Amino acid sequence: MKATAAAFSLDDQRQKPVELVQIAPGWAIVTIGPNRLLAGIPWLRLVELAPTRFLLSVPTGTSVDSLELAIIELLENADADDRERAMLEQLRDLVRRVRRRGDFSKAEILLVETRASDPLTRR
Repeated sequence: MKATAAAFSLDDQRQKPVELVQIAPGWAIVTIGPNRLLAGIPWLRLVELAPTRFLLSVPTGTSVDSLELAIIELLENADADDRERAMLEQLRDLVRRVRRRGDFSKAEILLVETRASDPLTRR
């Protein structure tokens, strides 16, 4: 998987807290490192692509404005350490910049519920 390979780095010092990973010419996904505050947003899913690299997933119909506002509220109200605060600020700035330019696009991914039973054998 190209996104996983691009997101995975053995040198954690070179990885940025917030990165754009190109997945096709002219298209990139946002990947982030772990952040306990973002994980606390009930409707936001952090999908692990590689160790310590996550993709942001929002429910269908969630606006980019909602994500930006949630990040701003975390910065205003949460007790964040310096690393978490810097990541939230970078993510807020990225979301704001691409939202204002109209450069955001959302795509859906397929999710399979696996809590009840093995989805490959369930009928």
